[in-house]
Amino acid sequence: MQETPLSELIQQRIKKLETLRSLGIEPYNGVFNPEYSTEEIFIKFGNLDKEKLEQENIKASAAGRIILLRDFGKAAFAHIQDSKGRIQIYLRKDVLGEKFSLIKNLDIGDIVGVEGRLFRTKTNELTIEVQEFVFLSKSLRPLPEKWHGLKDIEARYRQRYVDLIVNPSVKETFIKRQQIIKYLREFLENEGFLEVETPVMHTIAGGARAKPFKTYHEALDMELYLRIAPELYLKRLLVGGFERVFEIGKNFRNEGISTKHNPEFTMVEFYVAYKDYNWLMDFTEKLLVYIVEKIFGSLQVKYGDYTIDFTPPFKKITMYDALKTKGVPEETLKNRDFALKWAKDKGIEIPEGSSLSKVLDEIFKEVVEPELIQPTFIIDYPVELSPLAKRKRDNPELVERFELFISGREIANAFSELNDPIDQKERFLRQLEERLKGDEEVPEMDEDFVRALEIGMPPAAGEGIGIDRLVMILTDSHSIRDVILFPLLRPEK
Repeated sequence: MQETPLSELIQQRIKKLETLRSLGIEPYNGVFNPEYSTEEIFIKFGNLDKEKLEQENIKASAAGRIILLRDFGKAAFAHIQDSKGRIQIYLRKDVLGEKFSLIKNLDIGDIVGVEGRLFRTKTNELTIEVQEFVFLSKSLRPLPEKWHGLKDIEARYRQRYVDLIVNPSVKETFIKRQQIIKYLREFLENEGFLEVETPVMHTIAGGARAKPFKTYHEALDMELYLRIAPELYLKRLLVGGFERVFEIGKNFRNEGISTKHNPEFTMVEFYVAYKDYNWLMDFTEKLLVYIVEKIFGSLQVKYGDYTIDFTPPFKKITMYDALKTKGVPEETLKNRDFALKWAKDKGIEIPEGSSLSKVLDEIFKEVVEPELIQPTFIIDYPVELSPLAKRKRDNPELVERFELFISGREIANAFSELNDPIDQKERFLRQLEERLKGDEEVPEMDEDFVRALEIGMPPAAGEGIGIDRLVMILTDSHSIRDVILFPLLRPEK
């Protein structure tokens, strides 16, 4: 049977809208106060049997979107869905009288308010026998019937409002996302951290190595950058006397889009005075245990074909040892030319002009990272890869830094913070040489941050956790777009 064109279906609904208005009925009513959500109806009355409901003549009101509608002439059944669930409603001509004729103007997708008597059907389904109903919003565009089978996954992201209506599991993902953020904030506050807000528009794009987004302030006649990271502002607060601070917010990096990357993403960064990266590893374990137990009541979480075990202690291994365990030769760790040849032989692309440390970083991403399924701390990175981290006392070529990997992706990045202003300025100046050679990811010199360090910053440890990636793991989602309500997409043609 040939499908009715969408434009014709929309016109049919517009005619119903006009019919309602001709009868003096406003299809976009302003207010309706349901006594219960659908979930509350089941909690309060779901244990009552058919006889009990008939004896007590219990009334209930609810509001929601019609997602199923079956018309039997003198009666109709429908399901309405609100933010908590759905419930069946029963509309009868002998109960509604003349108002029953309005049912022919109902469509799947309409939002209605209903009030009536609770009863159980022959199949024992708790149902509202409608005695009064009101149109709250007439749906002019039909909900898609084949949404679940869409091959164009972008349609789901672009029309997230439809995705949330027809796919309950999507809504659950975003409810769980907010729970994760709630428990993250709760844990940090319980540990004495103060939540702060720092600028999103920066005059210098610093705090991480990434290409920034540029914008322009008309009144001040100056170019600004959307922040790459809040790090340098949060560390200024350590200088100012706050000893435990954190910020949850958006960062922006002008990079490619993949299942792991979105140009606009959410992170938490937190900083604590008088601690180091060893303390932070223990703290990170406790934080994740707190969140996972709150959400699941267990430390085992299913992700794809794996069961991720968050039971501490997590595995710890140095970056160099992790490379060696995957068959990277010792000579590769010391000799740039050897490392370049080894990478080329393995088909690993290395950006032109990369130093030895950067070559090893690219090799690590290809050879080691995908194999880090269970929570693993990779520790002790080359200085060049970590310009804001403190050097190791027993090996000044390395820094006290860790990255936490779970299910083959980086979840957290942390280090003992560099608080030596002279060393920091020297590292910034070395970075500037790379910037002058054309590397847009290298930030400009932040003179004011160096000045803040000259005032004196206490020894400290800091960490950033990618909330989107953490949510991916805790919701068994395999694309970052699945955990961002409105991911960045190309405009529709």
